[in-house]
Amino acid sequence: MAANNETGALQPVAELSHLTHEHGAVFHCDAAQTIGKISLDAEAHGVDLLTVVGHKMYAPKGIGALWIRPGVTLEPLIYGGGQDHRLRAGTENVALAVALGTAAQLATDDLASGGHHRIRDLRDRLHHRLTADLGGRVLLNGPVNARLPNTLNVSISGIAGHTLLAATPGIAASTGSACHSGTHEPSPVLTAMGLDTDRALSALRLALGRWNTSADIDHAADLITTSLRRDR
Repeated sequence: MAANNETGALQPVAELSHLTHEHGAVFHCDAAQTIGKISLDAEAHGVDLLTVVGHKMYAPKGIGALWIRPGVTLEPLIYGGGQDHRLRAGTENVALAVALGTAAQLATDDLASGGHHRIRDLRDRLHHRLTADLGGRVLLNGPVNARLPNTLNVSISGIAGHTLLAATPGIAASTGSACHSGTHEPSPVLTAMGLDTDRALSALRLALGRWNTSADIDHAADLITTSLRRDR
């Protein structure tokens, strides 16, 4: 995983690939979270296999891509017709493949124009607003700098994350990974980081998108702080 899906923490991909190769293994990198948010050179980082998914960069759900370093061979997932480089039998979904390619080009253009810097500034604006309004109740989970530009994971002491979300229906956020949605258990990621149960349960994951604005950020901060003051 090139970046953690809950905290946005960037992983040392090059170091991990080097360690993997020292043991004679093939290195696969899950870049689902990083695609369209930061640049990641698979060859320069020593990656052998890299996967991305479309819905993380505004392409339709149900489409992804696998990059294979030249010289790496794989066994087919499904045997049959060999039209898809002999890796998978079946008819390709051309419409979704074109959509993925278009989304990738748009994401590349956005990165080239500095869109990730704008998103990072908005993310920091949200963090600063929450800290200014709530003071020491707001605790950042994860690294300050080495993280995705769009991801903010904070714990707000004194209230469970799922309770806060229920009180702020105007915000689309989460308390953890979508893989564990609907549960009120502490995030395994946060507990593995050494956070205690109360802090992990009070976590809120806020992720920004390409079209978010400063007005959106201020509105979200207002909704959260108003809900917390009402909860008192």
